[in-house]
Amino acid sequence: MSTTLCGLNFSSPVAMASGNAGYGIEYPFVSGFSNRDAGAVFLKGTTLEPRTGNRPERVMESPSGLLNAIGLQNPGAKAIIENTLPKLDLSESQFIINVSGSTVEDYAEVVRMFDQTDLPAIEINISCPNVKKGGAAFGNDPSMAAQVVEACRKATTKPLIVKLSPNQTDIAEGARRVIDAGADMLSAINTLMGMQVDIHTQAPTLGNNQGGLSGPAIKPVALLKVHQVYQVAKAHNVPVIGLGGIASAEDAIEFLLAGASMVAVGTALAKDPLLVKKINRGLRRYMKRYGYSRVSDLTGRLRLNE
Repeated sequence: MSTTLCGLNFSSPVAMASGNAGYGIEYPFVSGFSNRDAGAVFLKGTTLEPRTGNRPERVMESPSGLLNAIGLQNPGAKAIIENTLPKLDLSESQFIINVSGSTVEDYAEVVRMFDQTDLPAIEINISCPNVKKGGAAFGNDPSMAAQVVEACRKATTKPLIVKLSPNQTDIAEGARRVIDAGADMLSAINTLMGMQVDIHTQAPTLGNNQGGLSGPAIKPVALLKVHQVYQVAKAHNVPVIGLGGIASAEDAIEFLLAGASMVAVGTALAKDPLLVKKINRGLRRYMKRYGYSRVSDLTGRLRLNE
């Protein structure tokens, strides 16, 4: 079940996705849960300065999914480094920070701060709006995304994982550009943008009007995007972490076959905090049934119809 990517050893190919795993100190209070079950725990998105987040409502259920507009609420990078990281037992899993920003300079500065910590890698969330470009999301423009990654690459020697937005025109081109800019690993996909309307108030249910759609509803889209990204990434020996609607071992296996080297579980954790352990168990059964000795043997084994 273990796999080595970008020089990092992961005890399991199943991770906990950023935004859902908190800062690695919350879920251990759940009976039966252990961070050791996850190959990696992606910590909540962190910015240079503290953020209070969006106005409520911030989270709304939708058919087979969840809409969220949290607004990157966090206490800021300095507070996380000084107050939160010392509480983590780094022997339990690979704890990886998720970095966000409003400018290229913000991204680079936060990455520079976490470069001085013992965390093994840094994930860059490029789906944030660029305040210098009228609020256009970095991740939806391959050129802007590449600028962010290039600046972050100069700020750290740690492996950089770039989380790709599905809301761009050509995710394969976006993947190619961030790889050229210095990405060591890719994660796909981030949430799809969506809206929900209350017909009685005749207003959006989210205080931010729109938010990110996650959960089983986006899985078919995520699978296709992962496969498209894999076609680019494999030529550069860049691993892909697949996520988007994974709620079972079967889901995880689909992503591995489509080209992921690891998978991450997000929204489904809210329903079942012990899901990572269950996916590990189901994955082992599948490997035994079909004669796979290493989980890496599953990556990209998708047999396309002629």
